[in-house]
Amino acid sequence: QVQLVESGGGLVQTGGSLRLSCVASGRTFNRYAMAWFRQAPGKEREFVASSESDGHPLYIDAVKGRFTASRDNAKKTAYLQMSHLQPDDTAFYYCAQGWGGGHPGEYDVWGQGTQVTVSS
Repeated sequence: QVQLVESGGGLVQTGGSLRLSCVASGRTFNRYAMAWFRQAPGKEREFVASSESDGHPLYIDAVKGRFTASRDNAKKTAYLQMSHLQPDDTAFYYCAQGWGGGHPGEYDVWGQGTQVTVSS
């Protein structure tokens, strides 16, 4: 069974940091891109960052320089290190596994999500 299990969300003050983790199981980890999406109340789910199968990271402009997407293939784990967090980063964060890029349709396995709340 293919599964993604996330952890690391929480409440943090503006300017703080959090690291999200996503542990994968069920298929060959290093063949797939690992992405992070987020959804804020009343908004659509949006792509945030990814670590492509070759390790190359992608980011939306809003998080460039603040977030770092990485992966440890030996541990079958993807990470999203988030620094200099802002209230606009408050959302439910999901990790996803698939073929790469920023479109949710390119990902066929999703984690359960974890809440990130940034207080002002």
